[in-house]
Amino acid sequence: MLNNIGIPGLLLIAVVVLVLFGRGKVSALMGEVGKGITAFKRGVKDGSEEIEKSSADAARDVTPPTEKDKV
Repeated sequence: MLNNIGIPGLLLIAVVVLVLFGRGKVSALMGEVGKGITAFKRGVKDGSEEIEKSSADAARDVTPPTEKDKV
């Protein structure tokens, strides 16, 4: 269904949205979408850093200090 829209269809939809909501509302909405995308990326980055940190803590050397000196 959406495969047949094309550029003219998208332009028509954009004009209708602009006429219905006005430039101010559309601009504010796009600003909020941008903030949401930024927050999502930050959350993904923080989550991956947390996973890497937990795997690094699990992989640390747990050999007792007395055993490290013996080779």
